[in-house]
Amino acid sequence: MYNQNVFPDPTPYHSAEEDLVKIPGLDGSGKMSKTEGPGNAIFLADEPNTIRKKIKRAVTDAGPTDKNQPKGEAMQNLFTLMYHIAGKEKYDYFDEAYNNCTIKYGELKKQLAEDTVQFTEPIRERVEAIYNDTKYLRQVAEKGAEQARESAHKTIEEVRNVIGFQQF
Repeated sequence: MYNQNVFPDPTPYHSAEEDLVKIPGLDGSGKMSKTEGPGNAIFLADEPNTIRKKIKRAVTDAGPTDKNQPKGEAMQNLFTLMYHIAGKEKYDYFDEAYNNCTIKYGELKKQLAEDTVQFTEPIRERVEAIYNDTKYLRQVAEKGAEQARESAHKTIEEVRNVIGFQQF
């Protein structure tokens, strides 16, 4: 009726051409998600011992029985995490052990846990510092509220102009 696009359809931040990384869960299937339970996901603010416990409890299989056999979903998930967190060299070491049927899952999990702790440590420390800085949090909240008020005011004015509602 008004032929105006005041409220455009939302669009994703990423383009269709971008490959999004799917972080596998610790439960042996699907992606890492808090909806699957707290043991399925590693949170960036998790304490080191919490991370170690979660990875120690990660689902595995009985182990390879034939050389070069394909990995099941649970093991592929752990290897994907290993690749992205620990790097190619450590991934290759454990991949070779898996393919030769000499892998020890306890060693893999211990290595993955330590690398994950090291990877998340700077993030956890930064989150903790921000969380404990009440002055900074108050400033951010006030600035956000002011920006939201300004944006809402502009939108309301635009809507009023489009529908012809005048203020008196």
